[in-house]
Amino acid sequence: MICGLKQVKMFWTVWFCLCFWHLDGLFADTDVLKSVSVKEGDSVTLNSGLTEIRNGDLIQWWFWVGNTLIAEINKLADRFTVYEDVLGGRFRDRLKLDKQTGSLTITNIRTEHAGHYEVEINHISIIFLLVVYGESNICFTHFILIL
Repeated sequence: MICGLKQVKMFWTVWFCLCFWHLDGLFADTDVLKSVSVKEGDSVTLNSGLTEIRNGDLIQWWFWVGNTLIAEINKLADRFTVYEDVLGGRFRDRLKLDKQTGSLTITNIRTEHAGHYEVEINHISIIFLLVVYGESNICFTHFILIL
């Protein structure tokens, strides 16, 4: 039996999700890698870990597809910027920055928003793996291998 490309992609997506769930506890104590799951159409908040932004803080939110800057807070310049039109408008009208904590909320999630996100706060990073569940409860993510 010959499988189509769609079935092969689905297999590897499910395989990656199962493997990642198995390894989830491996990073739990470090708070460097966090896994977040959300159903398609819902909203999710990626927590910066801050209770308050201090003067001089620089907070940058990156989406690893294309290593794309999607939001930035420069407290010293009193600038709060959301880059919604990057990646062909993938995030248009979906990104909200919390001006007190620097957390990022993505509304009306679609499977194209699945993947790795990184918040860099004064050169310290936290990485999030955002898993989006579609209508059939199959998770979607992008597999990125960093060597």
